[in-house]
Amino acid sequence: MPIILGITGNIQKDGLWAPVDALIKELRSIHNKFVLHPALSAGLLERGFTVYPSDSAPSTSSFFEQSELIISFGGDGTLLNTVNELGSRPTPILGVNHGRLGFLAQIEGSDLEARVGQLKSGDFLVDERVVLEASLVSEEPLVAKFALNEFAIQRSGDTGLLAFEVKVDGQHLNTYWADGLLVSTPTGSTAYSLALGGPIMAPGCGSILIAPIAPHTLTVRPIVIPDSAKIEIRLINGLKSHVFTTDGVSHPNALTNGAVVIRKAKHKVKLVRFSDQDYFSTLRTKLMWGVHRSKVED
Repeated sequence: MPIILGITGNIQKDGLWAPVDALIKELRSIHNKFVLHPALSAGLLERGFTVYPSDSAPSTSSFFEQSELIISFGGDGTLLNTVNELGSRPTPILGVNHGRLGFLAQIEGSDLEARVGQLKSGDFLVDERVVLEASLVSEEPLVAKFALNEFAIQRSGDTGLLAFEVKVDGQHLNTYWADGLLVSTPTGSTAYSLALGGPIMAPGCGSILIAPIAPHTLTVRPIVIPDSAKIEIRLINGLKSHVFTTDGVSHPNALTNGAVVIRKAKHKVKLVRFSDQDYFSTLRTKLMWGVHRSKVED
């Protein structure tokens, strides 16, 4: 039996609307049920596309409750936003790349039409990705406390380094003097962590990465620890202006009066892929491994 597809996307992208409209027409032609995110539906109507009342979810929460598989149009940032809105619901997500690199978005927009039949027949795979959970040890609760990619603490505005005391399972790891500190999942190892010189960690390897951002001491390197560990980070000079981010969502000066405890969350994020796709082929394609320089220049 066909599943109900939820359709969402980055409404700031001008190239979003025609592919979404094409998908809607295709789904109608094959009689596959779908529901539109309220913001997406409103954007289509503003641009003169046909949207029936039954296509649109009345609210964001209703959209996620009705969707049995979500198609997210945009880049990795859009998919991360979808994950954030989804919360701990176990709904699988298929990312359709309309961004730049797109490690999380499994297919390009031009490939979607050919994949619709597979979605309808259930001919796809679901990969489960580890999520990190952050608990703030202070009086101010975090609005968003889950991260598929990473948590980051960075200086903001003021000059000078931040000082972090980091414990792993109650044992002192290090006191870092740096522009910031990153705690990443294997999924996030191809995101910000990669730019910091961190290792690429394959999904399912059971690890968490702690990486300093521009450390004062050059011998301080990223470290990989088991994902069963509890990480406690205390900002020693907490009065310095800083930003704590969860997959890019900012919480200014969150650690001023306390510490943050980071550990593996109880739930996982489910990402859709197809049988002719695998993680290593994605790496080769996105990072252009094995491509001769002459081909790149052509």
